[in-house]
Amino acid sequence: MTTPGVSKAKFPNESDEYRTARDALLRSEAELRAQVERVAAQRRDLPLGGEAAEDYAFEELAGGVARSVKLSDLFAEGKDHLFLYSFMYSPGMDAPCPMCSSLLDALNGNAAHLAQRVNLVVAARSPIERVTDFAKARGWDRLRMVSAANTTYTRDYFGEDAEGNQLPMANVFVRRNGRIHHFWAAELFWSETMEGTNPRHLDMMWPLWNLLDLTPGGRGDWYPSLESPPGKSLSGAT
Repeated sequence: MTTPGVSKAKFPNESDEYRTARDALLRSEAELRAQVERVAAQRRDLPLGGEAAEDYAFEELAGGVARSVKLSDLFAEGKDHLFLYSFMYSPGMDAPCPMCSSLLDALNGNAAHLAQRVNLVVAARSPIERVTDFAKARGWDRLRMVSAANTTYTRDYFGEDAEGNQLPMANVFVRRNGRIHHFWAAELFWSETMEGTNPRHLDMMWPLWNLLDLTPGGRGDWYPSLESPPGKSLSGAT
């Protein structure tokens, strides 16, 4: 059994000053891990939220043909949990949100694994053809994309505000006894933030920020763009 906050590792040429500071950080990291699990357990223990406002009729493409697909249809047999992300891409936007796109890049890579446990769907306000055209160009071949253009879903579940501005919102729904209930939303989006930070309401599921936080430069004053789609080498390597 290791001593809490004391690493078994000692790396080449490190100083005593470094090891002391690193062990102090290790104690903080262990405390953070415990806190993350406490919050996750508290989240899992939430009672069911309200029953879904309606069985929304989204649209998706199947074999190149648009078809209606209801909220209830997004639940596969034997999988009663649905993660539904509101993708910021309305008809009035020239291009989708770069930050949403970055998050979906990561989710696309993990979609096959997630599909073993949950239903994963992305909804946008643009017409389904426009949504799928962008998804194809971006390389999202594992995400189920639907259009909420003809529904009030994004308004009802805070994917947009009263003026139609798009919001980066994730919702979780649960199916119980044939009924669909809301379970969780990324409400940290509206909470007061620390000075110099944004809401970070989705960061726990976003590898980009978690990796950057491990580096000396951290996140910096930087945001991802749409100019470097996944699959394109940024290093010059082939």
